[in-house]
Amino acid sequence: MARTVVALEVTEESVRAAEVTVARSPQLVGYGEVPLPADAAKDSEIIDPGAIAVALRQLWTGARFKAKEVTLGVASRRILVREYTTQAMRPDLLRDALPYQVQDLLPVPASQAVLDFFPLSQEGDQVSGLLVAAVSESIEQIISTLDKVKIRTRHVDLTSFGLARASTAVSGPGESVAVVFVGDHTTQVVVARGGVPQFVRILPIDMPTAAVARRSGQVEHLLVEQHAPETIPAGAIRTRGTQRGIANSPAVTDLAGRVRSTLSFFATRPGAVPLSTVLVSGAGIAAEGALAALTNALDVPIRVITVADVIGMKAALPTGDLPLNLVSTVGIALGEGQ
Repeated sequence: MARTVVALEVTEESVRAAEVTVARSPQLVGYGEVPLPADAAKDSEIIDPGAIAVALRQLWTGARFKAKEVTLGVASRRILVREYTTQAMRPDLLRDALPYQVQDLLPVPASQAVLDFFPLSQEGDQVSGLLVAAVSESIEQIISTLDKVKIRTRHVDLTSFGLARASTAVSGPGESVAVVFVGDHTTQVVVARGGVPQFVRILPIDMPTAAVARRSGQVEHLLVEQHAPETIPAGAIRTRGTQRGIANSPAVTDLAGRVRSTLSFFATRPGAVPLSTVLVSGAGIAAEGALAALTNALDVPIRVITVADVIGMKAALPTGDLPLNLVSTVGIALGEGQ
């Protein structure tokens, strides 16, 4: 039997995991999601370890995952991802030097941060790449909670990097694409070429998703006042001007404006390659008007992708928002095979 890996995400609304075979053509063999009670977690931050532990046990039992070790994907508004250039040096020396070099860029003292550097290019004795900084207490809290339910954390990965990997299934080898993953409370914008992230921004945007409505007990309100979440056909290419205008919620208007300004900022950077497509996923893209608003805000064709677009399916097809949400979870797992 092929070796498998499990990727795990802890979000404000749920704990979600996917089990993927490690092979030249990986397949999704298992997945699951368990909703969380209010105030149990923020995105990639644990508030109530007891509630998370209960949900994790339910997740492993319900999904029947065989592995008891995971790659943990993290993405939150408290994680900093920025382009950074430094002197080329051995990886171990760079790890030692980073805390002193980037202290002024960090929202917390370097001693309280987990730092990583993802090199992209080198010119002379200067290397450029992506600096990633997360609050160490948040990461340690998740790992500690996993330990309590006897789940070992094998690796910690930035979810945005997983989205870049997932994009290779639906883009050409040298093609530059943007991936916009619209979560319940956090939207990730990733520009990737050949599966390699070139630019990352994490935007705090609260979207009116079905999960948010369910947890707040406002399902009826969502259906009556805001309409049901859209049924999004995967794979169809949408271009600006093809979507009718509708009265959008403030969250949808905010989403469209901030994604547009983020991609416009990337386009003005030296050496930026024009994007061929914007790949969109995540439960938030199914919110009423979200897809139309993004389509009309961007000059680049948009394609909705689900988990079935990025990996072979050995498990049954998921339903609801899960096909959209699993794109990020599977992307995290795909890093194990590289």
